[in-house]
Amino acid sequence: MTMKLEDKHAGNGDLVGEGQPYLGEKYQANGKPVANGRGEISVKQEANGTCGVPRKSLNMYSWQEIQKHNQKADQWLVINRKVYDVTGWANKHPGGSRILNHFAGEDATDVFRAMHLDLDIVKLYLKPLLIGELAPEEPSQERHKSSQLVEDFRELRRTLEAMNMFKVNPVFFFLHIAQILILETLAWLIVWHFGSGWPVTIFISCLLTISQVQCFLLQHDLGHISIFPNSKWSRLMQKFMMSHLKGLSTCWWNHRHFQHHVKTNIYPKDPDINTGPLYVNGYLKAAQNGKKKISYINYEKQHLCFYIVGLFLLMPVYANLMSMEMMYLQKSWGEFAWVSSFYIHYFIMFGPFYGIFGTILLIFLVKFLESPWVAYVTQMSHVPMRISKEENRDWLSAQVLTTCNVEQSFFNDWFTGHLNFQIEHHFPSLFPTMPCHNYHKVAPLVRLLCAKHGLQYVNKPLLKAFGDITRDLKKSATLWLDAYYETGSRASALTHM
Repeated sequence: MTMKLEDKHAGNGDLVGEGQPYLGEKYQANGKPVANGRGEISVKQEANGTCGVPRKSLNMYSWQEIQKHNQKADQWLVINRKVYDVTGWANKHPGGSRILNHFAGEDATDVFRAMHLDLDIVKLYLKPLLIGELAPEEPSQERHKSSQLVEDFRELRRTLEAMNMFKVNPVFFFLHIAQILILETLAWLIVWHFGSGWPVTIFISCLLTISQVQCFLLQHDLGHISIFPNSKWSRLMQKFMMSHLKGLSTCWWNHRHFQHHVKTNIYPKDPDINTGPLYVNGYLKAAQNGKKKISYINYEKQHLCFYIVGLFLLMPVYANLMSMEMMYLQKSWGEFAWVSSFYIHYFIMFGPFYGIFGTILLIFLVKFLESPWVAYVTQMSHVPMRISKEENRDWLSAQVLTTCNVEQSFFNDWFTGHLNFQIEHHFPSLFPTMPCHNYHKVAPLVRLLCAKHGLQYVNKPLLKAFGDITRDLKKSATLWLDAYYETGSRASALTHM
């Protein structure tokens, strides 16, 4: 269904529609400049209700029509009731084309707000993509989604903004960076003073492991632009942390991590649960693979495979190979230079004591030791939770169903880089702008909102969260076995979910 409508805002493609101050009010209220002079005039004119640019007619669309455009070659999405055709833009999208494809035919207002900090800049890219808007009789979200839940969440965000929960504590992040650099420097001083014997090597490997993991956790915050208000500084510091200090591609990490956030635990859209032949995680995939007689390994023992392969080879093998593949396929020579600087600075620091071969072994040993730490922290909040195919739920309930927290303590906060508050981290539109040191302050309000709408809010002890990973792998393996031998009615039922 398409009809013509005179656009009240002159068809300028702005994200802020009439009666919808949520997406743009903080930027206009605090006087932040827009991308260029013409854009600034446009915002002022819109605020005054007068706009001197020519009027432009837009099409009106129903949700039924929009939902038909959900293919890779035909992608429409809705942002703040405006309809955009992003088909041609998808391959140019800085966050990767898959994110846009994941929301084709859906409302993407909250995920768009969550993933873009500089809205005044981004709307310039949206202007040529605007093709229409929702018909007046259509709800702002798809009809099966809870409009009250979305409104309550947006009210929560306005409350948190008033409480200054998006304000960064620079001392917190300065100490985090200092911790990383001090540990690496201390490791070098110990080798320089005591020599490169085995006891010293093992000790400095532990120091470097802590430094590497904390570096990984800090780059995660930088990737979400939660430290510097300027995204360019965030990206530069992320390259320093992830590529120079860890030797991994930031593009590889960001592309897969953004997909993980927008479609958490949705198979196959979330790359973090797309484990290939090694594991069958999630009841749906386990039952389907079993029914199809798919058996790359003996999945009855997949929890042991997690202990032997997954824990220790995640960082030294998988992450490095995937990072190199991304840089090669995209011809990212700038990224390659950043990653190369990691090995150069390690050879400069430790080469005189260990030689070339010994330094390579030291790097591999550190990555081998950090791997279980990173694997547990990144998997404990999602693997034991709901894993399903695309259900097009509202983004709030989808995030809470697929995420759990780990109890707060000083150690847990430090050990996980505050990712023990994964619900708050994943809660729509809180990332990327909310600093992780404020998660524990907003957690009670998020818990209340979840309780109001009957959403689960799971909070576990740290060791239980670790154990739930393997317990879930065992459950999935049992379901796979039942379906493989067709001995379980539940497996047959789940394959048709």
